[in-house]
Amino acid sequence: MDEQAENSVESVFREERGRLLASLVRRFGDLDLAEEVTSDAIEAALVHWPVDGVPAKPGAWLLTTARRKAVDRLRRDQAYAARLAVMQVDADRADPMPPQADGELPDERLQLFFTCSHPALAEDDRIALTLRCLGGLTTPEVARAFLVPSATMAQRIVRAKKKIRQARIPFRTPGVEELPERLPGVLQVIYSVFTEGYAASSGPDLQRVDLAVEAIRLARILRRLLPDEREIAGLLALMLLVHARRDTRTDSSGGIVLLEDQDRKCWDQSMIEEGSDLVVVALTGGAPGPYGVQAAIAALHDEAADIESTDWPQICALYGVLLTLTPSPVVAVNRAVALAMRDGAAVGLAALDALSEERKLADYHPYHLARGELLARLGRTDAAASAYRQALNVVGSEPERTFLERRLAEMVAEVE
Repeated sequence: MDEQAENSVESVFREERGRLLASLVRRFGDLDLAEEVTSDAIEAALVHWPVDGVPAKPGAWLLTTARRKAVDRLRRDQAYAARLAVMQVDADRADPMPPQADGELPDERLQLFFTCSHPALAEDDRIALTLRCLGGLTTPEVARAFLVPSATMAQRIVRAKKKIRQARIPFRTPGVEELPERLPGVLQVIYSVFTEGYAASSGPDLQRVDLAVEAIRLARILRRLLPDEREIAGLLALMLLVHARRDTRTDSSGGIVLLEDQDRKCWDQSMIEEGSDLVVVALTGGAPGPYGVQAAIAALHDEAADIESTDWPQICALYGVLLTLTPSPVVAVNRAVALAMRDGAAVGLAALDALSEERKLADYHPYHLARGELLARLGRTDAAASAYRQALNVVGSEPERTFLERRLAEMVAEVE
């Protein structure tokens, strides 16, 4: 098989794996079994497709093969089959399986999104399962995303599956009355993947573009499955508008380039256009959600010709709205920085200092960095150096540490 054919097959597996896994979980009621026979079906495809070619309906081929593998396994273990049968009866009572065209691969990934993001699971487990089941990442790849050993991640995924099984977490889409309560959890999982990709919590690189791209892909899938949910549009818009700047956020050596110094001509205009269109969708038809508001802020940054011409009054107003929707010290820090741009460094610093009693900010290095920057602008170099030192005590990634060390050295040099 040539390289182009290999890439084509890999693309099919990546696109179909989540749908296949979701369909098998829905049919057999067990995530472990579904994963095992999904892997078996893909291995079979790797044997047959290079010889016979990729079938016209690759998803249907994989589904048929996986079903046969599952039946073979269940025939060998009658006790296991009996347990699954009882679980499946319970599931069908709660959410009957809809009829489907013979051989077609139904798209039941929405149910899998809600299963992997169930609030009964720990936050890190929700993210790990989503990446494993819907992102199609291998366990070692998920482990790299969390920067933990593969064995540790394998144990975490096993624990999460066990929780699903023991708690009888249903594989279903929440009803209309439940959706407003459950959907934010799914969106938060996707956004957590993106934020780790946007600004890695540790390691040698500022960005982990592969994770950011995967989060955007998951959001696109979710939007296709729930096209009328405006907050999904808001989340996708936010990620696109932020990711559009990815190539300008670091220099050739991997060092941080601040927003005001980035070459805006190199921002991804197609992403900005798509994101801006989605902002309109997110903010039309009712009260805005937090992702829609954040996306609107990102759009104002992306549409400005430079930092000076940015619509800071509007950004400040939007942060005020965001604070009413999701009151948090992190949002308050961002609003304070925007106030500094609108009204001057002294006003922004006063807003930051008003947050000094917030415990969550003690280990939040952007808070200390923002104070350092504003203090430096006001000529208070000793205090700025102290703020940079506080940020250094809690910073994660090496590029951020390097940036802070440089800023601290500049302050110390000015004092001397």
